[in-house]
Amino acid sequence: MCGIVGGVTDRNIVPILLEGLRRLEYRGYDSAGLATLSSEGLQRRRAMGKIVELEGVCDAQAIDGHIGIAHTRWATHGAPSVANAHPHSVGKIAVVHNGIIENWAELKAQLEKDGRAFESETDTEVIAHLVESEYNKDQDFVAACRRAIAQLEGAYALGILCRDEPNTLITARMGSPLCIGLGVGEHFIASDVQALLPVTSRFIFLEEGDFAIVQKASVAITDAHGESVERPEKQSQLSADAVEKGDYRHYMEKEIHEQASVVAETVRGKTSAGRFLINTLGPEAPELLEGVKGVHIIACGTSFHAASVARYWIEHYAHLPCQVEVASEYRYRTTVVPEGTLFMTISQSGETADTLAALRHARSLGYCGFLAICNVPESSLTRESDLVFLTQAGPEIGVASTKAFTTQLAALLLITDGLAQFHGRDSLPDLSGLDNIESAIGQVLGLSERIRKLSEQFVDKHHTLFLGRGPLFPIALEGALKLKEISYIHAEGYPAGELKHGPLALVDEGMPVVAVAPDNALLDKLKSNLQEVRARGATLLVFADESAGFESADGIEVVGLPHCSEAIEPLIYTLPLQLLSYYVAVLRGTDVDQPRNLAKSVTVE
Repeated sequence: MCGIVGGVTDRNIVPILLEGLRRLEYRGYDSAGLATLSSEGLQRRRAMGKIVELEGVCDAQAIDGHIGIAHTRWATHGAPSVANAHPHSVGKIAVVHNGIIENWAELKAQLEKDGRAFESETDTEVIAHLVESEYNKDQDFVAACRRAIAQLEGAYALGILCRDEPNTLITARMGSPLCIGLGVGEHFIASDVQALLPVTSRFIFLEEGDFAIVQKASVAITDAHGESVERPEKQSQLSADAVEKGDYRHYMEKEIHEQASVVAETVRGKTSAGRFLINTLGPEAPELLEGVKGVHIIACGTSFHAASVARYWIEHYAHLPCQVEVASEYRYRTTVVPEGTLFMTISQSGETADTLAALRHARSLGYCGFLAICNVPESSLTRESDLVFLTQAGPEIGVASTKAFTTQLAALLLITDGLAQFHGRDSLPDLSGLDNIESAIGQVLGLSERIRKLSEQFVDKHHTLFLGRGPLFPIALEGALKLKEISYIHAEGYPAGELKHGPLALVDEGMPVVAVAPDNALLDKLKSNLQEVRARGATLLVFADESAGFESADGIEVVGLPHCSEAIEPLIYTLPLQLLSYYVAVLRGTDVDQPRNLAKSVTVE
């Protein structure tokens, strides 16, 4: 993995490939490369580091062509290096690949036994050798690709060129996303529509097992059974400038400040008389939710923290048992599914490999229905679920999720209300806070300058503890995740009541402790926990409700937040933690939008 761009056109493809790669930079990568076919034959350029390095190589060694493929790589097999960078080229064949080929070692061993030598440590080079080996049998490029792909086990999104076929680009997918961009006298492929927005807004989304022959004048698709199919054309509503930073220094900063509008847009039109309109999930939603007897939520990373908040909500308001699990663990244990259990998945991209695999596995286990919360309408997750709640976060470029998280929380709160309408009528959540959510978020984001100054206290620290109670415990986890993701400071989140069971041993004058303290039933308990911390000499930063009775003092810095209803506290209190992490990372000089070793869309296990 991580990003694929390709195309067949009458114009020079190289600028289109480079711009497409730039638009996929947010996914995270360690090297980049491209290959084209021209009168000079098959040409390839690769470089370590950022796209600008590849541009430099292309400028120094001129390259052009009317057909080409390009890739940004995030290392899975083999260390980051030029030799391991895509595209991989063998003889007349060049390949780019997202995913992981699980039987690559066996295939490589057989190919080596046949006398083939490998130049890289990657599973992708195996594909190039396979295609070339098959092509040498009959000089039929399309048939060779079909035969080679039939030997692959695992996940793949592929773009394949052959020097003898200057008007044909082969593409296929299994387990990794891929779309075809439609033009006039030109067609393109990409792992994400954002890569192609400057050249088209018309897309076909390939389904599992699809194989496509892409040429200037045509696109021919066959399904997993080899039958010719027509996939629907979709018109993207995204604009090319939707993924620009504008006047902000980083995408993450922009996305933090977009939260007021995108959360408001996510809930707009979905309530009436203070209750969630259940039919917005689909016409069959009321009947399905009425029969629910329990909920099982699967997610990864930040989405898992959103799910963890929802567990508190669903059990408190809807009186239904709720289990939350990390997607990467779910498939590899024996799962007992009580009758009437709703399976819920959460993913920003809708292409998260572990979450998709969990959904497909769950299909055979007897769940009563499948509900997805996602930010991408054309994603695999939305297509494969019974009910869908589409958040309105828009493109999120920063690897560290911000607006996707808060829109997920808003969606989960509404879904909780929908469940409570059937199962917890005496304890419906107070959704009134959503009526002025845009203003409430704006007030908190107005504290940016104060939080920026406070962030200076964290720059030279190596460890930080985040504390919360009840539904704010997962917010502490999320705050810790943000800090370690982008500033590289080790951080942990804990329920405040757990301090004396271990974490208190770490607390001393050198460890700052961050707490979130809304004015709710657990406030007095939290205050006692914080006294334990202060007694050990740690400095405290407390984000507290203005009416909570906290005051700044020696070693304690209190930032007052506007009072809000209990139901939206998790959403409001995550905002200052995002700002804190952002400003600490800026002061430490890290790569805020593309932190080391991380990718935005994790499409492999």
